[in-house]
Amino acid sequence: MAPFIRTKTTGNDHWISLSDIMTALMMIFLLMSIIYMIRVKESVDIPRIFKADEQQLYSQLASKLQVKLKKWGATLSPDLTVRFSNEDILFKSGSAELSNEFKRALNEYFPIYLRSVMQDKFVNNIKEIRIEGHTSSFWAKDIGEEDAYIKNMQLSQLRAQNTLIFLLKSPYLTETEKKWLKKKFRAIGYSSAAPLGKNGRPVSTSNQEDPNASQRVEFRVVTTAEDRIRAVAYGENHAAD
Repeated sequence: MAPFIRTKTTGNDHWISLSDIMTALMMIFLLMSIIYMIRVKESVDIPRIFKADEQQLYSQLASKLQVKLKKWGATLSPDLTVRFSNEDILFKSGSAELSNEFKRALNEYFPIYLRSVMQDKFVNNIKEIRIEGHTSSFWAKDIGEEDAYIKNMQLSQLRAQNTLIFLLKSPYLTETEKKWLKKKFRAIGYSSAAPLGKNGRPVSTSNQEDPNASQRVEFRVVTTAEDRIRAVAYGENHAAD
């Protein structure tokens, strides 16, 4: 016979079976386990879904833009980064003024790029798109490393900013597209924080910096995947906007 626990409530005696208490605790534990497993599954599924979307968007961008990007010496990576690093069309040394060639390249490339990422099946997964300005680690002679970094920071920020301003004034975009552009795009200067070698890969002990490769403008997509995983992990009932 199962033991009983006696409780009192306003003059009435109530007897609760210890086995009933254990059953209730087990049900609570089981429910918590199920909720935990659901959250774990969601946190695993979200990156997989976003990866599939990235691959699909990459395929579309590649098919629509590959010829134009090659024409301007630009590249598209599977992580959806578009890199303009052709010194013949980019900024003159120490200048943040867009060259006529770079303007023509942006006019050809950007409307197609923007309309691709704004498709219904992709748009809600995009947190922001960064226009990144990068410089080499060099500056004029007799300038210290810290001063060179600060000057390059100002230069890279201005280059990214001027690129975004040019796009905002583009006659090839609709007002709806410009509204989304203002909401989602960010101009960020990275100074010489991410220099590249001759092969376009990050600088390392075996890969010396190529100043021409380091000086570039990149368009980088940032998805909402991390925000959604964080929302699942912390039990929030909605994803980040």
